[in-house]
Amino acid sequence: MPAAATATATAVSPFRLFSVEVVRTEPLTPGMVRVTFGGEGLAGFVNGGRDQRVKLLLPQEGQTEPLLPDQDGADGWYRAWQRMPAAWRPVMRTYTVRAQRPDVGEIDIDLALHGGSAEGPASRWARGARAGDRVAVFGPAASDAGGVEFLLPDDAAWVLLAGDETALPAIGAILETLPTGFPVRVYVHATDPADRQALPGVDGDRVHWLHGDAALADAVARSSFPLGTPYAWIAGEAAQVRALRRHLVNDRGFPREAVTFMGYWRRGRAETDA
Repeated sequence: MPAAATATATAVSPFRLFSVEVVRTEPLTPGMVRVTFGGEGLAGFVNGGRDQRVKLLLPQEGQTEPLLPDQDGADGWYRAWQRMPAAWRPVMRTYTVRAQRPDVGEIDIDLALHGGSAEGPASRWARGARAGDRVAVFGPAASDAGGVEFLLPDDAAWVLLAGDETALPAIGAILETLPTGFPVRVYVHATDPADRQALPGVDGDRVHWLHGDAALADAVARSSFPLGTPYAWIAGEAAQVRALRRHLVNDRGFPREAVTFMGYWRRGRAETDA
């Protein structure tokens, strides 16, 4: 086998599956719960901070823990997951690591709770999660693994953060990484006023909460901005994210490279829909 092929075959993936258990849960608001995961299976997990993405693999209804795909197969764990029978295949959703405490072997992930017809399997699991419940986390095993999108440019004079409830964990983690006193404006759409959260390191008058039918792009359009080079990070429902990005670039003159944007979800579709 050629040397290059050998190196590829033996390379260690910077992401891998971690088998973990629920340590405790903490309700944050009526619409969000913080789940703390730990256990020996978390050893080697390396949180990149800010908006570090991971995937939770949750058990199907009636299972005590998820049946995990083979992550060492020739075509990777995701293809193996796709090939699993639907009745056995773990429910998979993407979340942000809110915090990691390596000294005690724990990570926090905040999960949104959706009620009524909007409630899916991940929300149902989160609502009923108890200490000892077992899941898997597909996450970073190296400090440079990736999955972090917020990258503050050296010349940025201020930051705009915007999103809906699904972006709140990332917004909170990002705020904790900014230099003390760094100028920031935050816009969050929450379904209900009761879902507001205290955000770290930012004065209340710098946080704009939206509810009901209010659109992020409209709220930002009515706002004045600080002077200097901007950097924007936007995440949430895909259509809202696209509309806000267009406004910032086309109407407010943000350089395209100064706007980081992610569609965390699409209205009417689950993450794993084709």
